Amino acid sequence: MTGDRVTIYDVADRAQVSISTVSNVLNKPDRVSAGTRARVLAAADELGFVPRMHAVSLARRGTGRIGVMAPFTSYGSYLRRLSGLLTAAAKLEIDVVVFDHESAALASSPVLASMPIHGRLDGLIVMGLPIEDAIAERFRERNLPTVAVDADSALFSRVVIDDRDGGRLAAAHLRDRGHRRIGYLLERQVSDYESQAIRRLSGFRQVIDAAAGEVVVASSDNSVAAARQAAAVLLDNGDRPTAVMAHHDTLAVGVLLAVRDRGLRVPDDVAVMGFDDGEAATAADLTTVRQPFEESGRTALNVLLGHLDRSTSRSTTVLDVSLVQRSTT
Repeated sequence: MTGDRVTIYDVADRAQVSISTVSNVLNKPDRVSAGTRARVLAAADELGFVPRMHAVSLARRGTGRIGVMAPFTSYGSYLRRLSGLLTAAAKLEIDVVVFDHESAALASSPVLASMPIHGRLDGLIVMGLPIEDAIAERFRERNLPTVAVDADSALFSRVVIDDRDGGRLAAAHLRDRGHRRIGYLLERQVSDYESQAIRRLSGFRQVIDAAAGEVVVASSDNSVAAARQAAAVLLDNGDRPTAVMAHHDTLAVGVLLAVRDRGLRVPDDVAVMGFDDGEAATAADLTTVRQPFEESGRTALNVLLGHLDRSTSRSTTVLDVSLVQRSTT
């Protein structure tokens, strides 16, 4: 039985569970107990099951292929990381299979908890998603070299920035411009885990607290419209902050709109700052902290290739961030 002929029914029969349970394991793993999830994934691995959405493209591929999984449709930043990786992979004639995954911030279980290992990948890069311990152990047992980008891992090499340091860099910029009461727009997350957003806020608070300042936090879903509404709560407060820091540039654009909705001037009445330095920051002339997204993707590929030829051991690569000052501060 070959991988592209195995169906979800075969997996259900092997694991002695219902079809809906297999579907939940693959798509909504937090709805299934850890024991059942492990049994279903073991059956999928044994049978060489490939989810239908990937079966055709994978069947056409030969060797020399890696997988990249990230919340691509939730954040443009991961598409930029992928772009850097794809450019490097094309020069080396490496095939890349892309897997989209929901945002960790929106997941009740903010980890990569399910992924059948179908034997057609030489290695895997996981971006922006903590990897559940049991899944990490499966990858290791099956000798699937894996690199985590913008995420924690106790077993695999990592390519990251220092989010706390990025938060400190942003806070120091606003502190040095005399701001002491600062609003902070955090991206809302469903579950309680130490995300990049939480780390960034922690570093930011460290600097402002040391300057005897105050950080007022509001949270928002990941969109300009949601950020615009959330920022209104900060700005309509009787003791309005003199600056607002947003977790990333898209949220910062929502803050800019909320400021201008109230007839306030940027930066004279309220300074606004973001994080990432994507296209939104350039278009809005937004002061921000720059992440090296394309470099992150290229670096992750290089680290993975080192594992494939067994020339490197587990490592953590920390990429630099930098301040980009524009008109909003």
